[in-house]
Amino acid sequence: MHPKDALHTGELFLPFQEDIFKEQLICLDKLYDFNALRPSDYDKKTAMLKDMFAEVGEGCYVETPLRANWGGKHVHFGKNVYANFNLTLVDDTHIYVGDYTMFGPNVTIATAGHPILPVLREAGYQYNMPVHIGKNCWLGAGVIVLPGVSIGDNSVIGAGSIVTKDVPANVVAVGNPCRILRKINEKDKEFYFKNRKIPSELLE
Repeated sequence: MHPKDALHTGELFLPFQEDIFKEQLICLDKLYDFNALRPSDYDKKTAMLKDMFAEVGEGCYVETPLRANWGGKHVHFGKNVYANFNLTLVDDTHIYVGDYTMFGPNVTIATAGHPILPVLREAGYQYNMPVHIGKNCWLGAGVIVLPGVSIGDNSVIGAGSIVTKDVPANVVAVGNPCRILRKINEKDKEFYFKNRKIPSELLE
């Protein structure tokens, strides 16, 4: 099997191949140009995202700088996804993000890993596992999502969490390693922050 074929299979491979590197550089040059755009270049940013990413729905916005191993080539965004500053996408294989999901600043989503066995790391072996993030999720500032993880619809991941295992839908999860704190419940229909009540007109 050619190493490029192993990008999306989860098998061990050696990534330092000339044809892989050449293709990756093309993607990284596009990312460089994207990060050089002015904040007011909204239409250019939108057009570039559609060229760089595997899929981008309507209404997506990504603050710069954006970091991505493959410039977003293996990233699939639904509609109305928002990413704050310094989103890092280790997109060596596919990253799927559902509609209306939000990323706080300095979030990292990683798909690439390396074996624990030292001799294999020394040789440069790598494996890639896809990440799936559902619809209407919120990942707070500094969250790290590790390879192979899935996060269910509507879930909130607290700031600074390291997500090492799957998180189900409709929960608040926090910590290192990230664990379920509670389900999203009736109280969340009344308060948006501590004792701050949601205005009634927003619930109609």
